[in-house]
Amino acid sequence: MSYDLYAEKIISCYEHPHNKGQIKDANAKFREHNMVCGDDITVYIKVKNNLINDAKFTGNGCAISIASASLITDYIKNKKVDEIEKLDLNKIKELLGIDPGPARMKCATLALIAIKHALKNYLTK
Repeated sequence: MSYDLYAEKIISCYEHPHNKGQIKDANAKFREHNMVCGDDITVYIKVKNNLINDAKFTGNGCAISIASASLITDYIKNKKVDEIEKLDLNKIKELLGIDPGPARMKCATLALIAIKHALKNYLTK
């Protein structure tokens, strides 16, 4: 796949993000904010029997952060909580199809960080 196709994927996910919205009865939720650029993502997760039944997000940010939130919320659905705990930047790179580089690292991982905090809070209730 060419770099242009990856860029198209990111722009498409930015302009038409999957899973944008709230889950009213979410049992895991967390807001993560990038103070450097202003990106702001809140994730909502519905967990049942150690399985992610649903995941959504709200917020604003650059194309990388919104595309990443869209793709990672797609990816985690129907996964076990312990699988999510193991996810890292490599999964984000795979989903985006690019290496965001050091300057965009926080943008790319913002939603994943929020997801991990939400699940940590859920597990310690």
